[in-house]
Amino acid sequence: MALETIEIQDKLTETFGENVFHFNQEKDVFSFEVAADKITAVILFLKNDPILRFHFLTDLCGVHYPDNEVDRQFAIVYHLHNWYENKRIKIKAFISGEKPEIKTISNIFLSSNWMERETYDFYGVDFIGHPQLKRILNMDEMISFPMRKEFPLEDGGRTDKDDRFFGRTIDNC
Repeated sequence: MALETIEIQDKLTETFGENVFHFNQEKDVFSFEVAADKITAVILFLKNDPILRFHFLTDLCGVHYPDNEVDRQFAIVYHLHNWYENKRIKIKAFISGEKPEIKTISNIFLSSNWMERETYDFYGVDFIGHPQLKRILNMDEMISFPMRKEFPLEDGGRTDKDDRFFGRTIDNC
């Protein structure tokens, strides 16, 4: 018998109640939101449940929503896959923009280690309990997080660029 999205939703709401919400079917991916403080419990449940069996973490990433209210300015997005039924799900957990932090899932899925490091590197999200949370692609000396919307698109201090070559000045000749 094929695993149906209503079965996933029913099992989640039965176990976690109001901590899982905004269920939605987007093409072939079933998505929902989770309260950030329940993310490890929900992911562990999805992995270990004998019917659901979401044993594969496809992706983990961050999204910055600077115009949202402060407690929903960052989203951590998890994509899980059930290979037995070829079913995919997307989970979003929103976190605060003032102190972006969420529990690590590297103890549930070892593959999340580098994904969490990349999300930290680009968004500054602190994954609590991560075994080695440090920059993975950017320089260690970098003090900003380049995927945040407030990060400048270019360096205003550069002297090797001539704006005339980029159409940024109007020549009055």
